[in-house]
Amino acid sequence: MTTDGAEEGRPAALAPNDLGRMFVERANAGDVDGLVALYAPDAVLAFPPGETQVGRDAIRAAYARLLAGRPRFTAGEQAPALVHDDLALTSTRLTSGGATAEVARRQADGTWLWVLDQPAVV
Repeated sequence: MTTDGAEEGRPAALAPNDLGRMFVERANAGDVDGLVALYAPDAVLAFPPGETQVGRDAIRAAYARLLAGRPRFTAGEQAPALVHDDLALTSTRLTSGGATAEVARRQADGTWLWVLDQPAVV
């Protein structure tokens, strides 16, 4: 993996809202490493509920546990990203009625990675 968000064989997020679409695609494919590639090395993930994962190794372990059960994800309704300089706030209204909120950061190569991810706001 490069330090700027692109990983061999996987497309990188060219816009902040690409991350949500890529998450659904990779999760449904059972691609744990592909999910981890959506996060900055120092990212923080609030998952599972009540826990916080810091860094890619911890995020990888959390998603490996989640995907072991082969859940299916459905794309929700993404709000337009709120972008300011190299930061973006992304959010999705889930089909289950919940919502997510994430902060993405533009990388040196122009791609985007999540740095904060709260997948269960409500």
